[in-house]
Amino acid sequence: MTTETEPPQGSNGIVVPPHGRTAALLTLTFGTFVVGTGEFSIMGMLPEFATSLGLSPADAGYAITAYALGVVVGAPLITILGARLSRRELLLLLLLLFCFGNILSIVMPSPGLVEVARFITGLPHGALFGISALVAASMVERSRRGWAVGRILSGIAIATLIGAPFSTFAADHMGWRVAYLMIAILGFVVFLGVWRYIPADRPNRSNSPLREVTALNNMQVLLTLLTAAIGFGGMFAIYTYLTSVLQDVTHVSEWLVMIFMVIWGLGMLAGANVGAWIVDRNLDLAAILALAGSVVAMVVFPALLHNTAGLMLDVFLIPAFVNALGPALQTRLMDFAGDAQTLAASLNHSAFNIANALGASLGSQLLAWHYGYGSLGMGGALLSLGGLAVYLLAVAILKKRGVTEVREPIS
Repeated sequence: MTTETEPPQGSNGIVVPPHGRTAALLTLTFGTFVVGTGEFSIMGMLPEFATSLGLSPADAGYAITAYALGVVVGAPLITILGARLSRRELLLLLLLLFCFGNILSIVMPSPGLVEVARFITGLPHGALFGISALVAASMVERSRRGWAVGRILSGIAIATLIGAPFSTFAADHMGWRVAYLMIAILGFVVFLGVWRYIPADRPNRSNSPLREVTALNNMQVLLTLLTAAIGFGGMFAIYTYLTSVLQDVTHVSEWLVMIFMVIWGLGMLAGANVGAWIVDRNLDLAAILALAGSVVAMVVFPALLHNTAGLMLDVFLIPAFVNALGPALQTRLMDFAGDAQTLAASLNHSAFNIANALGASLGSQLLAWHYGYGSLGMGGALLSLGGLAVYLLAVAILKKRGVTEVREPIS
């Protein structure tokens, strides 16, 4: 009979969830969907959010910055402080913090306090995604890790496709506070799902919080994180200003703008799943194709600004290529992180948010220099190219050491 802290395992070491793998994976995917909705919903709610707090849209945007800063800070901090907890215990605590942060956002009376609440809400984000990916990977054989990680990360794409638009609708008709209340309630539903469906793993009570940090003394881990921090940036350089491009340059109708946003979400979803499929066959090929493909898709972006059909295809391909990178980098960190599995997996999402800030800042600067909206594609392509260069450097270092494929974590 298994104990609460020791989940049953198959003969090949795969963790067996108490109520089946399907229920466990659905719970984790729903969790990334809810947390992703909490992150992206503010973009669509920003006008109503700004009006209700008496802010300009620019000042209201600081709430987005506060959340992203919470992600960057929270991923390493919470993972280190929770080093002695089991993954299931940490997931439950992170979900409670996520729910608390959303409720706090609702009750705060002033813009500054709302920003503090958004910072708190962002703290568990990176660790939630990272640990969810690790738990999913532990429930499948090694050859299907990419598939499992891709399935979990697809919750982010579904959030952009369904969750964020629904939050915008709720905010427009009932107010942004009601929208965040709904997100908090869904977060508690995920908490109950994790409690019931995720296997209870053995905590390491003797583990030192600093062990996670010292185990990160690995060039491959650092280069993988740097690839993420740069390589994802191009997507955000374009996505941040996509609505403005469609309205001011392409001159499409309002309903067609929504179609473009749906197509962007479909591209993210397709990328997560196709990228995961390639990862299970050749991890390096998946990462290189994702980055190289995104370079091409972004380079042609300026030429398609006045071609609605062509731009629609490119708006699908850009997030598809870039999001295909996610499963590859998350899986690669599992190979190289050694004893720092949880911290490395969490830092991947800190790097993702650094890329968000980098891409948006680059786009803003290019527009401030009056290079026009077409420059967003070229700037984004340079970031993807930079990410590709870093990844190829990581592969070259391995080849120089005589390592062509990783089967066990390398220190």
